[in-house]
This record gives sequence, C-alpha cells and structure tokens, in this order.
Amino acid sequence: MSSPGEAGANANPAVFSRPAVVLHWLIALFIACGFTLGAYMVDLHASPTKVRLFAYHKWIGITVLGLVLVRSVWRLTHRPPAELPMPRWQRLTARTTHYLLYLLMIVTPLCGWLYSSATGYPVVYLKLWQLPDLVHKNKQLADVLAEVHADLAWALLWLVVLHSAAALKHHFIDHDSTLRRMLAWRRA
Repeated sequence: MSSPGEAGANANPAVFSRPAVVLHWLIALFIACGFTLGAYMVDLHASPTKVRLFAYHKWIGITVLGLVLVRSVWRLTHRPPAELPMPRWQRLTARTTHYLLYLLMIVTPLCGWLYSSATGYPVVYLKLWQLPDLVHKNKQLADVLAEVHADLAWALLWLVVLHSAAALKHHFIDHDSTLRRMLAWRRA
C-alpha cells in the first residue's frame, strides 16, 4: 500500500490520465478520418476537389504524426495504469500490438510526406506552413512510396481493428476494466 506522500508521479492509478485519454481518442478520430478520406479520394479523377481532398488528407496525416509524438512523450513521462491480470499470450499480444500501432502511426504519415515530396507537391500544413520536402521530385520513387503508403495505411487499419476488437472482447466477454480505463480519466 502506498503512503499519501507517494501519490502523484509514483502512483499507479486504475485509469489513464486525462491527456492520455484525450490524445488516444483524438488520434483514433483522425486516423479514421484520414483512412476514409484516403480511400475515397484515391480513385477520383483529377479535379480541384481531388487536390483539396489531398491537402486535407495531408493535414490529417501531419496532425496524427504530431499527436502521436506528443502522446509518446506523455507515455514516457507519465506512468500508465498497471496492466490487468491476463494470460501471458494476451499480454504479449497487447504489448506487440501497441508497439506496432505506435510504429505505424509514425511511419505511415512519414511515408505519405515522403510520397508528397517525391511527387513535387509540398505539404502545406493548414495552408499556413510549407513543410520541407524530405526527398527530391522523383516519379519512380513516388510510385513506390504511393504503394508503400497505402500498404502501411491498410496495416494500420487492421491493427486498429484488432486493438478495438480486443478492447470490446475485454469489455463484453471478460467483463474487465480494459475499455473503461480509456473512457474514464484521472487528473494529470
């Protein structure tokens, strides 16, 4: 049992902090919007609407990248709740899934940024800041990066589906607090 003086950074609360919960759900929302928009716009014919949708897609991707970096720093500097009791294979699967989610949430938008650079169309975030090109214009590289970006996006989607299914399984079948810990929050 911890003494009152141990509360705070050393305490291991039952739920995630407010910033962790807000960042989790914002990232989830942006990923859902970005994937849906990307899947819709990719087959559109060249038009001003398609160009505008590509700009929105880029904004969403850069926002996800930024939020994930903030979430990563938060996670490294703030102790998450203790893991709930579960079989070893589930704990390993959950950890592996989380690491892969973080990896794909960083690599997928970076690949999109590389793709945009290789096409010669810069990323202008929110019509305010032109981000630097990561590579020179190169059609062959752009074609490869378009495929890689799409494959990474699909991999991210399937990991999100697995992550969501596991949370729902814990909530409705195991009746544990896995999902509730990300729906409630404590003060940071």
